[in-house]
Amino acid sequence: MHELYLYILVMAGVTYLIRALPLTLIRREIRNPFLRSFIYYVPYATLAAMTFPAILGATGSLVSALAGLTAAVILAFFDRSLILVAAGGCIAVYAAELVLSVLH
Repeated sequence: MHELYLYILVMAGVTYLIRALPLTLIRREIRNPFLRSFIYYVPYATLAAMTFPAILGATGSLVSALAGLTAAVILAFFDRSLILVAAGGCIAVYAAELVLSVLH
């Protein structure tokens, strides 16, 4: 049980250092356009890298996963709300699963 607390403490320390070191080491404004662009897009790229594989593996088949992904991307492209995008993706997956179950 004490090992669990040690793991949590180490994880908290590493997480804190990753966030605190840039704030303490870089005191001035970052002017490099490449570096500013990189810092701006890292959260989006990380979120996409974590979410995309989960989307493709979350349903009963790849076809229904792609149907949900396509519906969500189209709705997001047209600036719909997050709730509408999520609901549209879920509805598309459900409909695709129904169609696939009838075909098999």
